[in-house]
Amino acid sequence: MTPAPSATAALPAAAASPRARPPRAGWSRLALPLAGLVAAPLVAVLVSAAVPAGAVWHHIASTTLPEMLANSALLFLLVGLMTASAGALSAWLVTACRFPGRGVLEVALLLPMAMPAYVCGYAYTWLLDVAGPVQTGIRSLTGLRWGQYWFPEIRSLPGAALMLAMVLYPYVYLLCRNAFQQQSVCLLEASRTLGHSLGSCFLRLALPMARPAIVGGVALALMETLADFGTVQHFAVRTFTTGIYEAWFGLGDRGAASQLAACLMGLVAVLLALEQVSRGGRRFHPTTNRHPVLRPVPLRGWKAAAAFILCALPVGLGFLLPAGTLLALMLQVGDPLEPARFLPFARNSMVLAGLAATAAVILAGFFAWAARLHPRPAQRLAVRVAGLGYAIPGSVIAVGTLVPLGLFDNALDGWMRARFGVSTGLLLSGGVAALVFAYLVRFLAVALSAVEAGLGRVKPSLRHAARVLGASPTGSVWRVELPLARGSLFTAFLLVFVDTMKGLPATLIVRPFDFDTLAVRVHGLAADED
Repeated sequence: MTPAPSATAALPAAAASPRARPPRAGWSRLALPLAGLVAAPLVAVLVSAAVPAGAVWHHIASTTLPEMLANSALLFLLVGLMTASAGALSAWLVTACRFPGRGVLEVALLLPMAMPAYVCGYAYTWLLDVAGPVQTGIRSLTGLRWGQYWFPEIRSLPGAALMLAMVLYPYVYLLCRNAFQQQSVCLLEASRTLGHSLGSCFLRLALPMARPAIVGGVALALMETLADFGTVQHFAVRTFTTGIYEAWFGLGDRGAASQLAACLMGLVAVLLALEQVSRGGRRFHPTTNRHPVLRPVPLRGWKAAAAFILCALPVGLGFLLPAGTLLALMLQVGDPLEPARFLPFARNSMVLAGLAATAAVILAGFFAWAARLHPRPAQRLAVRVAGLGYAIPGSVIAVGTLVPLGLFDNALDGWMRARFGVSTGLLLSGGVAALVFAYLVRFLAVALSAVEAGLGRVKPSLRHAARVLGASPTGSVWRVELPLARGSLFTAFLLVFVDTMKGLPATLIVRPFDFDTLAVRVHGLAADED
């Protein structure tokens, strides 16, 4: 009897040998050069900052730089404390406790992420300022005049910190809720049997074990605080972001703006390094994954009411109150622009956000699949380099984008004038392409994280099966993995789209002439106290 043909012999050579190297796709070699192109603005900032300091820098260093450092440090401290406490406490209550309204608050605690901090600040200043309805009501009820009663000053550094914390605490909430759900229930139940209350378990056990999640969420909130411009500018708080904008546009010195941007990048690097050093090599994960699901403890009476108030307070202050204030203002006065002038701003915002989100998803998919198909050091390095922009404020990226593009445009214009007597103008730095590129650098890491999370749920065996059936590496990605990961791609698109719609510092610095977005229009109206 003739023996059956070997199954291994019928397979392609690449699939037959488990130790065979994965086939190299030519396009994957572009990963590292493209990552270097994305990181070019950051390199440009460092190169521009290396030039000798001029008169503007010496003036800033001797007058406003100490104030910027002090304000940034105090803003860091206040935002960090408020976001950590609000995010961790609310995450613990909705995870470990059962009380009326818990199901709604579990989702509603994410709503403040949709509220830009500067828009929240505009609403609160109108509401709580001297001429606002709150103080006006106090004066009419008491008969006192301004100065005869005490009222907290909203246009202050603590006020700006409160605005930022109210919309940034969901970063801590999301990470802490996931950490609490994955903690060992056995440890919590053992602590309860030893006589500890639920609050004691939270402080002594759950909170220390969730330390990486808390620190990670606070780090994200502090990076967004560094990147903020609209809030601190409206509250008259001088920080590095406002200093960069003033040095670029107010004093007209790109070198001084780049040097301030380099100082800001140094603060980000110190922040990330301190987080790594503070861990001290400790691990915070459970020793086993075999444990029951956490069962929420039912609360009754005043405890249930207190838990509801503590969880509803961030939602009310961070979303419901400012959104209601904006709705009331819209119904009373509205924007003095006619719809014919308003629609171009909306169109510009949609076009900018759509282009940036599409470019980010395409590039993030390229990097993610290159690292997945060829997990070599070069591909992993490309992913890390491409994701550096999220840790850098938008004002820094804006400066880093305009410096090299401006040099290129000026060099090209000079060469064309000398050779052909024709001026090319600002081809790159004066168009929308520079603005799209700035937001691509800023939010590519957001798209990368979403795409990589989606690809992590696609089994590699599906790609191997496609390869066995004769598909090429690119074909297996296009016909098998891409349809399965389309949900993650859409999520990445939405995240970058929303972040770009809310973006203000990069738009103010990089936007071409006569290209205003809704964010710029809102900032202009608030600056005019309208």
